[in-house]
Amino acid sequence: MAGGVLSSDWTPAFAAVPRSAFLPELIWPYDMEAGRSVAVSMAQDPDAWARYADADVPVVTQWDDGRHTGTVPGREPTSSASMPSVVFRMLRDLDVRPGHRVLEIGAGTGWNAALLAHRLGTVNVVTVEVDEAVAATARRALETFGLPVRVVHGDGSRGFPDGAPYDRIIATCGLRSVPYAWVEQCRPGGRIVAPWGTHYGNGDAVARLTVSRDGESASGFFASPVEFMKLRSQRPSPVVHSEYVTGGVADGEESSTVLPEGEFTGERFEPVHFALGLRVPDCRCVVADKREGARPVWWYGLTDRSWACAMFRDGQAARVWQSGPRRLWDEAEAAHRWWQQRGRPGCDRFGLTVTPQGQRAWLDDPADSWPV
Repeated sequence: MAGGVLSSDWTPAFAAVPRSAFLPELIWPYDMEAGRSVAVSMAQDPDAWARYADADVPVVTQWDDGRHTGTVPGREPTSSASMPSVVFRMLRDLDVRPGHRVLEIGAGTGWNAALLAHRLGTVNVVTVEVDEAVAATARRALETFGLPVRVVHGDGSRGFPDGAPYDRIIATCGLRSVPYAWVEQCRPGGRIVAPWGTHYGNGDAVARLTVSRDGESASGFFASPVEFMKLRSQRPSPVVHSEYVTGGVADGEESSTVLPEGEFTGERFEPVHFALGLRVPDCRCVVADKREGARPVWWYGLTDRSWACAMFRDGQAARVWQSGPRRLWDEAEAAHRWWQQRGRPGCDRFGLTVTPQGQRAWLDDPADSWPV
């Protein structure tokens, strides 16, 4: 509450609906000191399990779409209980009122749906979950806790038209494109809250979109930066380096840059990454490990085989190579210059508009937008 994350109207739900009631016996919380997910069993270490269940850390509850077994973390986390601070920040952004009907995309453990149901009533909340096993577990947890929210097994990108129109729609998964079905299923003046980002990286920002009076579009500013597991139908395909660079970087056109390494390799939530993703569309940026004072940063085009590489070395100007129909380094450099000239804005100065024709991003003013 002191940090402005938990608003007073959500305090009763926070107190009455503990996250621990929706976690399985084996969890993989993220250990902030170790910098990785660790396995914690309720049976083997109940004190540690309870401590992590109450901590402000994300807790993985499924790996590899359920194919994973054992206690060692899997390759990719595919379901989780989010950090409580993130959960309540997004619920605050949702701005629910008595009588509102809410559609949640991504049931996960069921905790978020339970918080909504405690405040609005179970009949006013529907949650959609793409994973059948996860949906069944969430349904049981909600029923056991006494908040039997309707849990629908299905593709959340389609929403749930049987329950429309909704006053609010909230997604607990990261998006690269806001499904227009959600706009259609949310009443005029309603709100859509969802983590959204670009293909440039894994980071997201919380989009807070208001549906227009005619119901034909939704638009609004971004709020805080976050990172969520992606909507399964929008997961990015892995970039295969050898399909782009068939020889060596010397095959590309060479240049140099005085831009510092930190502008491209800093913390994942720094505003520059979000801005570059918006201005360099259909592109993936990959930051390699630093070795002997050198670190390459790669850009890969997602609609062709264009690529670029900037090799940053301590104390030296970076060498740059690029190849293909797109000059991705030129685009990235121009995007960085554009961002600097506008005062290095954070994600909260950017916005998104969703229409039947697609998505458009903007800075400060929706009238000055571009496709993303």
